[in-house]
Amino acid sequence: MAKRTPPTSAAGRRQLEALGARLRAARLGRGMSQAALAEKVGVHVQTILKLESGNPATSLATMLLVLKALGMAADIDAIAAGDAP
Repeated sequence: MAKRTPPTSAAGRRQLEALGARLRAARLGRGMSQAALAEKVGVHVQTILKLESGNPATSLATMLLVLKALGMAADIDAIAAGDAP
């Protein structure tokens, strides 16, 4: 059964594309190829390409693995940190 791409608004697509561009910049800034990052994360190169292009079908778990592989796992903790109880 094929994965279903979640519906995304135009604003959401722009945000995902911007996030993908930032992930690509982080990867390149660390001197990593898509293949090297994919191997480190344990996913196919196509998955990294999807993330970097802003494809909304990639799982949040994969995103977290990519952030960890790029040394950015702590950045996820900053999201809504001011709202934490």
